[in-house]
Amino acid sequence: MESFRLYKHEKLCSRTAVNLLFSDGKSEFAYPLRVVYRIVPDAAASGARFLITVPKKKVRTAVGRVLMRRRIREAYRLNRRFLLPALAEKGIAIEMAFLYLDKELQTYSKIEDRMRTVLSKIATKTTAPQQAEPQSVPTEASQPGIDTAENNAENQQ
Repeated sequence: MESFRLYKHEKLCSRTAVNLLFSDGKSEFAYPLRVVYRIVPDAAASGARFLITVPKKKVRTAVGRVLMRRRIREAYRLNRRFLLPALAEKGIAIEMAFLYLDKELQTYSKIEDRMRTVLSKIATKTTAPQQAEPQSVPTEASQPGIDTAENNAENQQ
């Protein structure tokens, strides 16, 4: 039987790790969730660490913030199977922050649906082969040392 338990080492608590996550992380979006994630380069063990934030500016009551945090945590706990096998296959670790963006309290079924969507997106992006960005090839006209008809016309004027 598969274990769905969340362990203490899966929570992202380090202040420096959180600062790095928000400064260098990439973002995925599935309203009402936004996920900021960062692939940890020198991870000894593969896996995922996460944190959940529900801003007071969006959900004013503490009861509502706790309710949404619990719903997001439960949705992650039950649906992390979309992400963890892909990370283990590649041998990489990931840090994630789940941000709740809606002013209204959402049902668990909507949160769970969005969690599946965003975890699937992250799994495909982290396991996809890294492609080098195409480098721009300079044209002859843009190179100052090469004589072309346009450069000759400009030089004669």
